[in-house]
Order: sequence, then C-alpha cells, then structure tokens
Amino acid sequence: MNPANVVEPSQLTLEEGAYLVKLARKAIEEYVKTKRRIPVPEDAPEKLRARGMAFVTIERLSGGGKELRGCIGFLQPVSSLLKVVIDAAIAAATEDPRFPPLNSEELDTIVVEVSVLSPPKTVRDPLREVVIGRHGIIVMRGWNSGTLLPQVPVDYCWDTETFLAEGCLKAGLEADCWLDPRTKIAVYEAVVFYEKEPRGEIASRTLEEDYKKRCSWLFS
Repeated sequence: MNPANVVEPSQLTLEEGAYLVKLARKAIEEYVKTKRRIPVPEDAPEKLRARGMAFVTIERLSGGGKELRGCIGFLQPVSSLLKVVIDAAIAAATEDPRFPPLNSEELDTIVVEVSVLSPPKTVRDPLREVVIGRHGIIVMRGWNSGTLLPQVPVDYCWDTETFLAEGCLKAGLEADCWLDPRTKIAVYEAVVFYEKEPRGEIASRTLEEDYKKRCSWLFS
C-alpha cells in the first residue's frame, strides 16, 4: 500500500525529473566546494515537496565509457523528495564507503543520475514476480539487507536468477539465499533521470526497452 502523500515515480514529468537532477548536481558541487548543504529551494514544484524515496548515482566519464563513482539513497519516505535528493546527492559524493570523497577537480568529469522509487512491496515467488527493467530488489534476512536498483541488471544483462543471486551477495548472504524461506524479497519500481554529459541535457531511461535492446541475445 502506498503511504499517503508519497511521490510515486509514475507521477513525475521529465521537467520535474530534470529539476531533481539539477538539484542533485547543485547539492554536490556546493558541498564539495564549500562543505555547505544547500537548503530545499523555496520555489520548487509543489509535487516534489511530498515525501519520497530516491537514490543518487554519480558516474565518472572514463575512456569513452562510465564508471561508478558513488551511489547512495533512501528506501523509506523519511522526508520531502527534495530533501531526500539533496541528502542522497551529498552522501553519494562523500560517504559511499567504496570510494574516496569526490573532489572539486572531478566535478567536470561526472554525470549525475536520480532514481525516484516507489514504496517497496514483498513478493512471494521472486523468480516469477521480479521483472527485469521494472523492479529493483531488496533482499532481507535477519540483520542482513541489500538493494540493487532496477537499472543494474539492465546494465549488466542479467537474467532474473542472476539478479536475485547478486542481490543476495549484496546483502552479505549466500548467492542462493532467495530460495531460503527465511529470506524476504521486496520489489520497487523507479523512474530514472540522468545527465547525458556533465551539466548537460537531461533525459529519462525506459529500462524495459533498454534491456531488450542492450541484451537482445537473451531473447533470441
């Protein structure tokens, strides 16, 4: 069930998504340069003031491709979507334990992506119910948990079983943990907005179409 007054990904327009990506970029640049957190803009679209869930991904352009530089987000609607994006952007730039904090010299070489998420819901039969290109997953057992965004299996051309196995590993569990009835699997949907180039045009990804094009050999 969707909690009251929570932004659903399907409600967002490209214009609103572009606003969020620019907000994330501004939050990153201001914090990296000055260590100051930008406030929630007073003139922001009203829809974005509702509570929401989002991840911010930072990628560095390298050798004609892109490599991950940071990714952090929130799976619960703890505050307004605007504040969630600001907080996630700063955290992705400075607190991702896999990477050193972003420095000002890198700002011209990164692209920013914002994924706005729907409230998670538990599934009973993950192999049948998880749809690549539509769902991100959360794997939970005891104190262990981990999540993979819906674009991850698209980018790596995983099938559903591989996606579930990688989710288990992300949670610090064995790869076949999704077969264990003690393990809970939840899914969520997302809309993904991203910079095509640093501070450049912003677009949205259609993940199910991307999956069919990028990973066409899986369907032959």
